[in-house]
Amino acid sequence: MKVKTLTRGAGILLPISSLPSAYGIGTFGNAAFKFVDLLADLKQKYWQILPMGPLTVGDSPFQSISLFAGNPYYIDLEALIEEGLLRREEVSAYSWGTSDESIDYSVLYQNRYTVLQSAFERFDCQDEQYIAFCDESRIWLEDYSLYMALKHHFDDKAWYEWEETLRNRHEEALTQYRDKLSHQISFWKFCQYEFYRQWDVLKKYANGKGVQIIGDVPFYVAYDSVDVWVHRDMFLLDAQGSMLRIAACPPDNFSGDGQIWGNPIYNWEAMEADGFRWWKTRIKQQAALFDIVKLDHFLGAVKYFSIEAGKTNIRDGRWTKGPGRKFADAVEKAAGDRKIIAENMGTVLPGVNKLIKKMGWPDMKVLLFAFDGKADNEYLPHNYTDTNTVLYAGTHDNDTIIGYYRNCTDYELAYMYSYLDIDSKEQISDAMIRTAYASIADVVILQMQDILQLGSEARMNRPSTVGVNWKWRFSDELLPEDRRSWIRMQTVLYRR
Repeated sequence: MKVKTLTRGAGILLPISSLPSAYGIGTFGNAAFKFVDLLADLKQKYWQILPMGPLTVGDSPFQSISLFAGNPYYIDLEALIEEGLLRREEVSAYSWGTSDESIDYSVLYQNRYTVLQSAFERFDCQDEQYIAFCDESRIWLEDYSLYMALKHHFDDKAWYEWEETLRNRHEEALTQYRDKLSHQISFWKFCQYEFYRQWDVLKKYANGKGVQIIGDVPFYVAYDSVDVWVHRDMFLLDAQGSMLRIAACPPDNFSGDGQIWGNPIYNWEAMEADGFRWWKTRIKQQAALFDIVKLDHFLGAVKYFSIEAGKTNIRDGRWTKGPGRKFADAVEKAAGDRKIIAENMGTVLPGVNKLIKKMGWPDMKVLLFAFDGKADNEYLPHNYTDTNTVLYAGTHDNDTIIGYYRNCTDYELAYMYSYLDIDSKEQISDAMIRTAYASIADVVILQMQDILQLGSEARMNRPSTVGVNWKWRFSDELLPEDRRSWIRMQTVLYRR
């Protein structure tokens, strides 16, 4: 297998949602272009984002209503104003939250779609580019738009709570509601058209500045999703559509008590029987969206952990062998010339790293896992043996560097001081960044929160919790010139 190495460089992890904007959440607007300019100024080669799919209960980007559609919240309202589809006064009439530092998803849910609906009413559905987009995206757009129209028609209920004829996709019922909800179906198509059109402009701008986009691709699918509704045979469900087993994970570095994620488990036998067609379609689409595809929770394709539906004790879970190499080959083929990062964090199984190595994909390391005081810890940079590595100081599931060391034991701090050649807590953050940049890893990715030297208040996600995550927002005012200069210097100094 040909090794697909990444160009030596550095990058920043910042979700689209965390960008500044006047409308409650980050968008593909001016702030996104300014962030690309900042990346270029800091000599960064990579911008990693989190999944961009439409959200369901819990607001996690890893629990999406569709794995093909984009989140309408990211559509830049300013662009719609400039196009004459919205009036500034009608946009300003709504509340978008009370804080520039945090996202209020309940406010967005109440108001964003109402505003977008106003834009749609002024949109020309005979526009040639719109018609072309709908035709090119038909393989997923038709089902998604119908699903969203039905979901809103039935007061946001999940598909498994709908009437039997729709739940089981009887053609007569589908035809009836396609006619009945045709206007709303067109609205959801319009939202996807604007999302993809604006994203394409932003991505081209980033590439023109020498910045490549790393897109995080969720492994599992939300139960309340169009993907499960349409492809029930690809999941372990009973005849009524109820889940038989649920995705989970045992205790690991991210969660000491384990986690029950609530996603349905794939019917790998059915997927393999048709040559992983659904996965190939999905990866091909993601490869068109991003320059580098990061496949979340690759472990689940090699050996997955699940629990019987209805059980709540993680000790009742079990490991089951996944499709492994056959799945990896299908992903590789679908990705074409796009490079792949396969996440191997959490529970470490030798078979996962072995397969990643066979595929020629980069290894993945997290520096915050390194300082347990053991010199043979695989996450310590002196133990790296392969330059084909992507090194994170921490991921979206970790605390920030500053939040992390505030909870370290005296023993862990003492080891950290010795390893990083420092003598105080205040030096840890920059010493970790410098150590990561100086490593042999081809790529180093830092959370924006660590560039800004923020604490736990800026943490993106706390695994095993709900209601407090995915809310943090960034302000470029937090990054003074002396800080920019230091990051820029480290990037150049270590040939990043």
